[in-house]
Amino acid sequence: MRNVNAARGGFAVLENAEELQTATMILEPGGESGPFGNEHAASEQAIFVVEGIVDAEIGDERIQMRAGDSAIVPKNAPHRFANRSTTRAVTFNVYAPKAY
Repeated sequence: MRNVNAARGGFAVLENAEELQTATMILEPGGESGPFGNEHAASEQAIFVVEGIVDAEIGDERIQMRAGDSAIVPKNAPHRFANRSTTRAVTFNVYAPKAY
């Protein structure tokens, strides 16, 4: 078992199972997950916002996610997550099958 709050920053894989993995992403104000188009060809991603506000781009959809919100990133979908607020944002992610 791993705790999301134990992550120090950036992106970190928490646990690996046979068919999936969990990870956390900490976005400081102004931070982004990477360029739009960060695709996972063979994996779906579930993202859950634990803390803060995350601006999500998933394919053609643009949404603002707040603590308690979740979304699914389909296989091969271009996506990016950004923190345009003044406080950090923390997410919990599940990839199936494993992406990293």
